[in-house]
Amino acid sequence: MDKHVTTHQAADDQRNESIQIYVNGRIVPRAQAMVSVYDSGFMLGDGVWEGLRLYNGVWAFLDNHMDRLFEAAKAIDLDIGMDRAGVIAALEATRMANDMTTDVHVRLMVTRGVKVKPFQHPSLSQSGPTVVIICEHSKPSLPRPIRLATVPHVRGLPMTQDPKLNSHSKLNCILACIAAEKAGADEALMLDVHGFVNTTNACNFFIVKKGAVWTSTGDYCMNGITRQKVIDLCHANGITCLERNYSLVDTYSADEAFLTGTFGAQTPVSEIDGRSIGQAGLGPVTKRIRALYAGLIAAETA
Repeated sequence: MDKHVTTHQAADDQRNESIQIYVNGRIVPRAQAMVSVYDSGFMLGDGVWEGLRLYNGVWAFLDNHMDRLFEAAKAIDLDIGMDRAGVIAALEATRMANDMTTDVHVRLMVTRGVKVKPFQHPSLSQSGPTVVIICEHSKPSLPRPIRLATVPHVRGLPMTQDPKLNSHSKLNCILACIAAEKAGADEALMLDVHGFVNTTNACNFFIVKKGAVWTSTGDYCMNGITRQKVIDLCHANGITCLERNYSLVDTYSADEAFLTGTFGAQTPVSEIDGRSIGQAGLGPVTKRIRALYAGLIAAETA
């Protein structure tokens, strides 16, 4: 069996060795971009983040990403220390410091900041938030479609850790990914608490059956911006798209399957639990959605 691939696989780019990184209002060389071992993000996974793409000098769906970031920060009672305009200005400053224009991926991270003692209570974070922005030259480079394996780890209930939050606490998803790799797959297909198909450890998940697109109800999945764009594109272009509960039985007999995410847009799935999906490649509906999404990106970033 060939080596594992991931939905975030990108071609190597030597320019990333010398990038400038935003850390708390300063833009510094990569080797100097550091945070304290007392930082609440490092110590406890206490923070939220966003992943964005830059095309033609424009941040795609920037308003959607800012909405999600500030909603998540409010949900965990975290003061980012900047308003929307300030965050966007920091993004732009980091982009300009790196002279970047397109095929760029950004990880924007906000934690509760440095703690005075190594314990969990949020009142111990007294110096304000830590804000880090990493811009990398990054173009998806997937050698083949993704193989998935279903794992026992589930996307949980909102009263435990709401899966809609882009939280720094990703251990559940990491354990799911490890389980999938040990099963010989690339990534994990995760179910919801009722046993219905939900997401992968890193992306949202769709299948195609008889020309109709299916995805989860959204009750237990990541609040995916690309996911919603795909649903909207389907509705606007005469493609039936159903947000519904469905099982692995439905999934194994799908004609196509694909993943959505900011980085990879729409990534085809060839195999789930050792079963080939459709023709085990990029299917016609997925291909059409890819083209529609590329058109949306072009319009958004014109």
